[in-house]
Amino acid sequence: SNLTVQVKQNRVMRTLPRENDTVNECWISDKDRFSYEALNSDKRLAKPMVKSDGVWRDVEWPVALEFVAAELKRIKDAHGAAAIGALATPHQTLEEMHLLQKLVRGLGSGNVDFRLRQAEFSADGKRAGVPWLGMSITDFAQLDRVLVIGATLRKDHPLLAHRLRQSTKKATELNIIHAVDDDLLMRVANKAIVAPALLPQVLAQVVKAAAELKNVAIPEAVRSAVAGVTVDDAAKRIAASLIGGQKAGVFLGNFAEQHAAAATLQALAQALATVITCNFGVLGAAANSVGGYVAGCVPTGKTIGINALQMIESPLKAYLLLGVEPELDMHNPRQAITSMKQAELVVALSPFQHGATEYANVLLPIAPFTETAGTFISTEGRVQTFAGVVKPLGETRPAWKVLRVLGNLLGLSGFEHDSAEDAQREALHGKSEIFNKNNNLSVTISALPNTVAGLSRIAETPIHAADALARRAPSLQQTRDALPPVATMNRALADKLGLRDGDALRVVQDGGAAVLPYGIDDKLPAECVRIAAARGETATLGAADAPLLLERVAQVQKASA
Repeated sequence: SNLTVQVKQNRVMRTLPRENDTVNECWISDKDRFSYEALNSDKRLAKPMVKSDGVWRDVEWPVALEFVAAELKRIKDAHGAAAIGALATPHQTLEEMHLLQKLVRGLGSGNVDFRLRQAEFSADGKRAGVPWLGMSITDFAQLDRVLVIGATLRKDHPLLAHRLRQSTKKATELNIIHAVDDDLLMRVANKAIVAPALLPQVLAQVVKAAAELKNVAIPEAVRSAVAGVTVDDAAKRIAASLIGGQKAGVFLGNFAEQHAAAATLQALAQALATVITCNFGVLGAAANSVGGYVAGCVPTGKTIGINALQMIESPLKAYLLLGVEPELDMHNPRQAITSMKQAELVVALSPFQHGATEYANVLLPIAPFTETAGTFISTEGRVQTFAGVVKPLGETRPAWKVLRVLGNLLGLSGFEHDSAEDAQREALHGKSEIFNKNNNLSVTISALPNTVAGLSRIAETPIHAADALARRAPSLQQTRDALPPVATMNRALADKLGLRDGDALRVVQDGGAAVLPYGIDDKLPAECVRIAAARGETATLGAADAPLLLERVAQVQKASA
């Protein structure tokens, strides 16, 4: 979104939409409008801090940065560069992510990633271009047939949902494949709601149905997997809808990108787009998901490393966290915290005090977007640069400056940037057309699951828990979307478990456990439990796609679902 930030006496007071017909028109979401409240939070980190003998102490910037540089050198010498890794959120700027990966690679490690919630990485090294919308937002609004796989549109992508809502009021047919059936506040032509593990199976059915309707060959990469599926009526209706229009589009949402079979879903979506002869795109999980790829903040390319999930599953000796709160931002929060606690060095660069006080060695206060200059690359590939509107709070510093100084202290070459613009030019190689706009993935799929064993978790990130600002904005945290998590299931599963009013559930997943109230939603698939991620109450659970065990906890006051 394009924003206007209103300031009084060096304090952000209000955020309003900045009109841009090609991006957000005259609209912004509630999240865009109220996240600014976090900027004035009493949880802001205002001075560098170093933990010594278990006690946190305020220090000056030179002391903190020299300590970090010395520790990184020590760990590299003792354990090798591969023992060092860096994680960033997709809400960081292009310049910050570019310099982070440059720093890590300068040390000799390729362990850098911003895809914190991703569960499957088999697409790495097999992708042409980067995942993006595949078209402009203006063209997106002109589609007359749309299939969205794995997205609760009005929560995950509110402004794209607004565009679709306007077009479905006319002639556009929207089709949905997902694990939940929330009210999207727009007309849905066809939908298939299934357990998470069955999403590839349903999408394969649509590919097969579309190929039969058009009398064309199924693309070779998915042919053997698709050939054996049996097409049901819902898949036939979705295929017929997509074929019946003039301008169709097939899109993957956040849930699909973070799925345990993400590469399979993309290959099938690409195959469907090929069969129909239409656009394929990725909706994008955050403000700078495209920018993370452009910045090279992934463990592929120049220096190969391990991905975000591997960095957590195989603990490293040192972690640099750029805006990351591992207990809330990672696919496997329980393992993330375990790995942080085992490390010899954890450096948290953040605007806020957070759970890192339990496991970090250094806290470095970095500027949020209103206090620094930077660039985001939107899901449509639009390069959008902004300037800070207020002075940094206390001793806060722009993250790009912090990383530049660290590079200098480590004796690395290429850290002479005088401004964010310098870092941007380097990241974009001086070009405005900054990447190959090609979503194609070269993978071959041979088999698909057609059954689900045991209970499955549907783990989504609530809209107001997705980033550090939204989590700390009081107005957003008073909304229904910020209510404490509930283990929601259909009535048949609740009866099978013997649940009664006042009971709660002990949820066990991947070695972790949490006690939650339960709720009923009869639109959920059988043997599935919807449990929010990115919440402190569920941070004790393991990998979001791991099997579930549920135990009834009697006579606990039931919370509203």
